[in-house]
Order: sequence, then structure tokens, then C-alpha cells
Amino acid sequence: MVAVILRFLQTIGIKYSLEKIENEHFLPGLMLKNGSILIDLDKLKYPGDLLHEAGHLACTPPAIRTEMTGVLPNCDLVNGGEMMAMAWSFAACKHLGMDPGVVFHEHGYKNDSAMLIAAYEKGLGPGIPLLQWQQMCYDSANAEIQSKRPFPYMYQWVCTVNRY
Repeated sequence: MVAVILRFLQTIGIKYSLEKIENEHFLPGLMLKNGSILIDLDKLKYPGDLLHEAGHLACTPPAIRTEMTGVLPNCDLVNGGEMMAMAWSFAACKHLGMDPGVVFHEHGYKNDSAMLIAAYEKGLGPGIPLLQWQQMCYDSANAEIQSKRPFPYMYQWVCTVNRY
């Protein structure tokens, strides 16, 4: 599963490196550094967390992405990015043919994993409007108007323009 995720990240241009991580971080075996994901495979507990962290990078404009290191600050950009990362990682699971429970596992999301999966399955989960604002996908209503495929289909996997 990790190999599939890493190939996907490479394909869409999300940078990562496999290396030892000495200090504990928010997610075991993962750390953001200068817009790249450091991955310690010996410490990685949940492969889906890798997709979630990739979502943070993918949903952030390029100039800001390269500054993302360590624990992200509590601000509107990061809070909106959290919702986008959740929606993005759900779409990535669907794209890769993985069960969304890989990302929304029982040890994450404050026991709301099942609720989030159900919402995303209906195209109503948090972060979808922000992905649409970044022109990465369409919600159901706008997809119909535009004759496009709706979320979880992604028209663009990585944010390229700063709309903030």
C-alpha cells in the first residue's frame, strides 16, 4: 500500500524522502520539511496518514508549500487546509482504489471517521468547497452545471495558483 501511495505522490509531484526521524511528531513516522514529506517507514503506523499529509502539501499554493515545516501553525490558512487535506485524501483513496478507511482509520479524526466517510461518499464532506475554490474539483451542483464529473473526481491534484 505504501508503495502505491509513493508512486502516486511521485506522479503528481509531491516531494518526499525516506529517512529516519529521530524526534516524535504529530503523526508517527511522518514530518513535513520545506514542502516535502519525510517518511520513516519503521515508525509509520498508518499508511493513510501519508496521504493526509500529502493533501496538506497538495492543497497549498507553491510559494507557501515550500515553507511548510514541522507542526503547522494554528491559522485560517492551515485550518482551511486541514479540511482540504481530508477531502483530498478521500479523493486520492478513491482514485487509487483504496478503501477510505485507510485514511479515515479508527485512531484518527476524533472518532468521526465513519461520519466523514459517509459525508464524502455523498459529496458533502468538509473541504470540498475549498477544493472547488482552488479549481481542483467540482461539487455535485457545479459539476452538473458545468457538465463535469463531481468530487471525488479531481481535475487537478496539486494547487498551482495562490487564491488566498
